[in-house]
Amino acid sequence: MFEDVSPLLDDAVLDTVFRQSEVGVHVMDRELRLVRVTGAVLAARGVAEEQLLGRHVTEAYRVFGVESPEIALRGVLDGGPPLRDVLVRGRPPHDPDHVHVYSVSVYPLRPPAANGAEPPPLGLVATVMDVTERIRAQQRLALIYEARERIGRTLDVERTARELVEVTVPGFAGSVVVALTDAVLRGKPPELRRRGDAPLLRCTAVGGSGDGPLPEPGAVLLPGLFGERLPDGPELVAADGEVRLVAPLSVRGQLLGAVAFRRPRGADPYSEEDLALAEGVTAHTATCLENALRFTREHIVMTALQSWPLRPEGETRHAVDLAQRHRPGGTGAGSWFDVIPLPGARVALVVGQVERPGLSSVATMGRLRTAVYSLATLDLAPHELLARLHTVTQRLAREQGRGPGADEPAASCTIAVHDPVTGRLELARAGASLCLAVRPDGSLDADLVDEGPLLGGGGPPFACSSHLLPEGTTLCLASSARDDGGPSRARVAEALASPERGPHAMADDLAALLVPERVLLVARTLRLPATDVAEWPVPSELSAVSPVRHAAEARVREWGLPVDPLTVELTVSELVTNAVRYGAPPISLRLLRGETALTVEVRDGAPTAPHLRHAKAGDEGGRGLHICSTLADAWGVRFEEDGKTVWAELALDGPRD
Repeated sequence: MFEDVSPLLDDAVLDTVFRQSEVGVHVMDRELRLVRVTGAVLAARGVAEEQLLGRHVTEAYRVFGVESPEIALRGVLDGGPPLRDVLVRGRPPHDPDHVHVYSVSVYPLRPPAANGAEPPPLGLVATVMDVTERIRAQQRLALIYEARERIGRTLDVERTARELVEVTVPGFAGSVVVALTDAVLRGKPPELRRRGDAPLLRCTAVGGSGDGPLPEPGAVLLPGLFGERLPDGPELVAADGEVRLVAPLSVRGQLLGAVAFRRPRGADPYSEEDLALAEGVTAHTATCLENALRFTREHIVMTALQSWPLRPEGETRHAVDLAQRHRPGGTGAGSWFDVIPLPGARVALVVGQVERPGLSSVATMGRLRTAVYSLATLDLAPHELLARLHTVTQRLAREQGRGPGADEPAASCTIAVHDPVTGRLELARAGASLCLAVRPDGSLDADLVDEGPLLGGGGPPFACSSHLLPEGTTLCLASSARDDGGPSRARVAEALASPERGPHAMADDLAALLVPERVLLVARTLRLPATDVAEWPVPSELSAVSPVRHAAEARVREWGLPVDPLTVELTVSELVTNAVRYGAPPISLRLLRGETALTVEVRDGAPTAPHLRHAKAGDEGGRGLHICSTLADAWGVRFEEDGKTVWAELALDGPRD
């Protein structure tokens, strides 16, 4: 038979639990007096068993700096559910300067059941564990997580500094002061730190309540709040009779600012773990500040690039009555518009947008805008100009070092050329920018020109069209991507529906419908007064040159223009002679009276372009275009479907009568 060792085993278990276990075990009778406790734990905490045994639990727990939850204990004793993992705080005798956290679980202590009935409890047994380090580790992880979630939500330097304060008060510090360098606050790049330097730091964000006054925003804080020198990493600094945790805000050796954490009197002082925690939080904040600073600097550059100068309205006021709008948004979408005066009193309206936003897109926009302005001087048809611009866009892609088809720059662009003499509108479109017209009777023409492939994308041919518009037609052009949520045609038509309203009032209504970083042109077409135009048909024979020349000279004198009659006579004579000799009928001469120049145009049916020659001394001819280029301020050739127009502009010596 086996010997019954159960009593011996029970005694051994009890002795091990109460003499050697590192888990505190407290046994209470029904009066909540401590009758047995774990001796090993008490010894480690500097408390003798005699100080606790026989005392009421409320009085006994005060030794550990803990207020006993007597009501909750009574509830368990009276048949309530056990208490599990209840956290209580106190300052034990062995470490009175720090708050400790204990996990307490309480169960009823019952004798063995008799006849299946559960007897009433004899008392309570409580297990107590010091979980201070575990709780602190959880709090540190929670603070790191909260810092990464809440700091840097906006690309604003000062807002990021305030977010650092909001995250760390009051959990990590009673008061926090964040200061940034003067350069960072002005949007300039941070400088590399030099050992021993005392940078100029200005208070940017404060929070909490300290035992003393907190600095005002804008105040210079070094030396003083951060000590005589700024530490290289998180460090405890004694200043003004108290200890603060001071940490620099730096990235890759570049100083952006500093932060000072201070806990109120009576709170636990900062530990080594707190220094490591502060390093993690400030490193993340410094990265967010650098991102915000980079965004601020890029935004300044993009705004400067996007703020293109507008063309003087006086150059185009006889062709269109114009309103221009730009709705900024700070994303650098690369939208642009332009109004370019062309020979013959015509005007080119241009609206474009680089597809992908960013600083590089704004730079690409600037280069494309310059290319459009340069190509417009060649008197190209709108669809031919887009074909040349497509080549420029592809060249920009190659210059940026990107492979074929790998995220190349692409842009949409609409070009409309209005001739105030004939009322004809020539259009070409690449991409999906908004383009429609409202006629004087209120009818909407939303299909002026089809969508075409993007510049830098599919390439020519680009969609083009030609329309004869009555005077007073309102033309609306706006940069708009295919899926940017721009205004619908119906809302645009509603804004343009009242012909009696001016373009500026219409543009104000339409600008409110645009998404950010879009541009808008609203143009009311005009006609050049008939009194400013003179035109003569020219027979295809040299004998017709003299009568036409004299008629042109007489009309210039009638207009009273301040221009040399001999210059007009020579220019008309040479251009008409060239058309008769080398062109094809029908031939016509047209004079256009402008504010600052007289335009001479000779049209013929030949598609060939005249060639500027430099005749030799013995040649009898070949000097016609050379004479015109010398006398005129500008000259050129404009090709049309059924011929060409050679033009020359003669500047007026003063304002016309």
